Amino acid sequence: RRLGPPRAPRAARQTVRCSAPGWGWRRMGRLDLDDAIERLHKCQYLPEDALKELCERVKELLIEESNVQPVCSPVTVCGDIHGQFHDLLKLFETGGRVPDTNYIFMGDFVDRGYNSLEVFTMLLLLKARWPHRITLLRGNHESRQITQVYGFYDECLRKYGSATVWKCFTDLFDMLPLAALVENQLFCPHGGLSPSLDTIDQIQSLDRFTEVPHEGPMCDLVWSDPDERMGWGISPRGAGYTFGQDISEQFNHQNGLDFIVRAHQLVMDGYQWAHEKQVVTIFSAPNYCYRCGNKAALLEVDEHMQHKFLQFDHAPPKPVDGKKPSKGRPMPDYFL
Repeated sequence: RRLGPPRAPRAARQTVRCSAPGWGWRRMGRLDLDDAIERLHKCQYLPEDALKELCERVKELLIEESNVQPVCSPVTVCGDIHGQFHDLLKLFETGGRVPDTNYIFMGDFVDRGYNSLEVFTMLLLLKARWPHRITLLRGNHESRQITQVYGFYDECLRKYGSATVWKCFTDLFDMLPLAALVENQLFCPHGGLSPSLDTIDQIQSLDRFTEVPHEGPMCDLVWSDPDERMGWGISPRGAGYTFGQDISEQFNHQNGLDFIVRAHQLVMDGYQWAHEKQVVTIFSAPNYCYRCGNKAALLEVDEHMQHKFLQFDHAPPKPVDGKKPSKGRPMPDYFL
């Protein structure tokens, strides 16, 4: 759903400071967010000091948000992106650009893809520029431990020469909300449910400002998966749980929800219903890992809470700065 006022005059646009010359200098040595967003469309990442300032600005916004952030319709809900920057641009072509479209991104912005840094920087710039148009949630990959294994840490070292930027990002990860709630009807976590949580109010009482623990309700929200078996089960991922249709029905009924929208799993059509439409999985990284051949999808919810799915294919591969993207070191296999 597209909406929103026209862009503000240049003099009124929000800015963050930057000490790197040649990167959108304006009066008083500040970085123009609109200019930075346009440069990110060309896959040009920010100077380190500008990125630090951007992270601090977004952290100030996130600390004011709830563990379960309320969101109004219309809104478009997105699943995993995993560093596939050109596919993120294709996503905006499909669903509409911010601020014309409101978005929820359900985490897993980084790792696996070639351009995690550009993906997350772009989303932070959009958050800083239009705070109420975009909601960013935490996934299981927004974690210090996971990003050191699956690519984001190495990418930051390769592009910035130190771990300083990675630390700025991971400190910000700790501020991300754990879920969104659309008009009190659609519950949107990254992963799924927890045996420790019966109500949304219980999620609101968690202390989210920390690294994702190895177990417990916060871990479950970003790691759990729906399953064909009833009840709770041991997750093959080694974290979180599997949960059956009886669990989904009980949670939705107790909290007055229409259904649960989550990400976290590769599904070949980009979306997949489970538990007799109590749960839907949205996956927004087409041709995942540049080899899976899947479509991507978005869930578009209008102002009347009617919904439809928008599917799209992967963008053609593009060189970065005239060179083919570097794959870095091989990453271990992972439960897709």
